Amino acid sequence: MFVTFEGVDGSGKTTQAERLADSLRAESREVVSTREPGGTPLGEEVRRLLLEGVEMSPWAEAALFAAARAELVDRVIAPALEAGWDVVCDRYVDSSLAYQGIARGLGVGPVLELNLHAIQGRMPDRTVLVLVDPEVAARRSKQTDRIEREGSDFQRKVDEAYRALATMFPDRITTVDGNRPPDQIADEILGRLRAHS
Repeated sequence: MFVTFEGVDGSGKTTQAERLADSLRAESREVVSTREPGGTPLGEEVRRLLLEGVEMSPWAEAALFAAARAELVDRVIAPALEAGWDVVCDRYVDSSLAYQGIARGLGVGPVLELNLHAIQGRMPDRTVLVLVDPEVAARRSKQTDRIEREGSDFQRKVDEAYRALATMFPDRITTVDGNRPPDQIADEILGRLRAHS
């Protein structure tokens, strides 16, 4: 099973990704947890450049995310799936579709095409989108990186982009209300994944 978690910064997606990985390990399953951008030495360098570096054009940003993703798939995700392990990833292709494709106006189609080559067609079995009002998410988030500092208007665009993606890809993306206690959200996610497996 390959599951990804998405949402605006401060939505609680990282917490839920960790909780799912822990629940699967408690069932004696082999699980690889990873994150984007990152998860490999190259990916962590790209992460630093993307989140702490200089301003860049939308296509340069999209290409850097795709490069980090290509390395993650090649070195971590594909080998784990081929070994029969579960993979839980904090962010994946849908982040690029939301942030660069919709919020930055590059288009879902072109950004998806770029990424499908980078990931060798390895899309997740399920994507969990944790929905929280962007203002609530902003209060939870430290807003320390380059993208988080773009302000509330941009974060609202990203939230709207994610909601649009859930409508575009309803067979893969499942939404959960992130305003509830983390344990309650985690139980719902685990139940939904069991129902779809």
